Amino acid sequence: MKDTERNDVNLAPLPQTRRTEGIVPAPESSHAIRCAVEEALRCKESGEEKCILFNLSGHGFFDMTAYDQYLAGKLEDFEYSAEAVDRALAELTQVG
Repeated sequence: MKDTERNDVNLAPLPQTRRTEGIVPAPESSHAIRCAVEEALRCKESGEEKCILFNLSGHGFFDMTAYDQYLAGKLEDFEYSAEAVDRALAELTQVG
């Protein structure tokens, strides 16, 4: 599983964002926040000046159960098999 797919990596910015910005970001936004923070740290290390933008697409109020599990260390990553993805895609309605 790639780091970009792991919950523990992608939700890591949650406590800092909650503390510094006063919001609970949606999980999708946590991906963007993590990437922006990583890029800022790379720039800090190399001395490069860069304007870093990311999209905060929404709050995570509907994801509180998952956040609670994450903060308690109980959120497990789940990786769908290629077969399960193929079965799900086969059931989608064809448009167009």
